[in-house]
Amino acid sequence: MQMILFAIKNDWAVLLPILACSLLTVAVFIERWWFYRTNRRDIVEVIQVLQNELHRGNLGGAARSCTEVGGLLGEVAQMGVRTLAEQKGDFERQFDITANLATRRLERGLPVLGTIATVSPYLGLFGTVVRILLTFGEMAQAGGGAAGGAPQIMSGIGSALIATAFGLAVAITAVAMNNYFHTVVSRWEEDFQLLKLLFLSQADRRGTAPQTAPQMPQQQPMRPRQNPEI
Repeated sequence: MQMILFAIKNDWAVLLPILACSLLTVAVFIERWWFYRTNRRDIVEVIQVLQNELHRGNLGGAARSCTEVGGLLGEVAQMGVRTLAEQKGDFERQFDITANLATRRLERGLPVLGTIATVSPYLGLFGTVVRILLTFGEMAQAGGGAAGGAPQIMSGIGSALIATAFGLAVAITAVAMNNYFHTVVSRWEEDFQLLKLLFLSQADRRGTAPQTAPQMPQQQPMRPRQNPEI
């Protein structure tokens, strides 16, 4: 406990960046966890409702069902129904654009966790090196002998290792959160693919899949107009 108080009192400038990383990690975790929780929907129920409405050809009912579902999954499904109803262009490409934009919203903040997981150990190691250098500098100025030098060295190294332990703890936490959230995003992407397959099957049944443009009838050559007799 004395070493921790000593490190906080004397090495606060080195520990402050690690503390900022830890607070940022907690903030990203709370924000992402709340976002996923409020937008999570049961894909099985959504697929069943949409499949019933689309099988009957009731696109209006399918759109209303997507509105009732709400959340990010409901927005993507509603955009798919709208694209299917408009029957314009390549449905698969337009749906992929919508799904990719939704995935970007899901991945927001995750690069911050990855950066913290990479930087925090180096910040801790930097704090350890700085404290060891300061300890040896203080010993050199005091001219400590062998009797009093060993306890001073051990105390300085012990307090210096606190920065390394703090940095590793923050990094491990950030790595665990980052991996967990990426797993959650992968599940969302699988849900988007299920919606895509459902809409593509409906598009094939309705004949709205991409088709070749119909050939225009060939225009008959114009005959030269004869002048009337004078």
